[in-house]
Amino acid sequence: MRQLLRERVIDTARRLVVTEGWGAVNMSRVAKEVGVSRPVLYKEIGTKQDLADVVIRQEVDTFLFGIAESMAAHPADLLAGLDAAVEYTLRTGADNTLLKAVLAGRSDADTSLLPTIMTEPDPVLGRAIAAMTAGLRAQYGLAELADTALESRTETLVRLALSHLFQPIGPIERAVEQIRLVSVSIFG
Repeated sequence: MRQLLRERVIDTARRLVVTEGWGAVNMSRVAKEVGVSRPVLYKEIGTKQDLADVVIRQEVDTFLFGIAESMAAHPADLLAGLDAAVEYTLRTGADNTLLKAVLAGRSDADTSLLPTIMTEPDPVLGRAIAAMTAGLRAQYGLAELADTALESRTETLVRLALSHLFQPIGPIERAVEQIRLVSVSIFG
């Protein structure tokens, strides 16, 4: 039951962000739309910031799953796996309604969700680096790289991919090619 409640809360909050912006999300409205009391919602989720973190975490999990599948499609070719992961990230991000809504909020007074995504390390950047580092180690071994070296190289690629995701200035193919140049130089 609790899991179902959490899913309904997350779906409701996500829908509100996509259709009306983060400013339209308040705990009273979410509770009403989900059909629970505010105290139940606060007990299950916590604060509005906690709700933001949960919504973002679920979205990141979806991306990370797709990235892992993209790399798995190239089990013996690290660079092809990285290309596939980058392309998946950028194409999926370009179509992601939640990401579009949050990034569109940059020009509005309602930017409280944007810093959670772009400036706090845990919800997106930290989790992406950790997942990619573990995925690269599991998929490709890379025994010649110490954990710190692999994490540092992975961080470089993740930061570059996120930069292209959050501030695209050209076609996705161009961004993939730019990131490939970096991938080849640090992993090739």
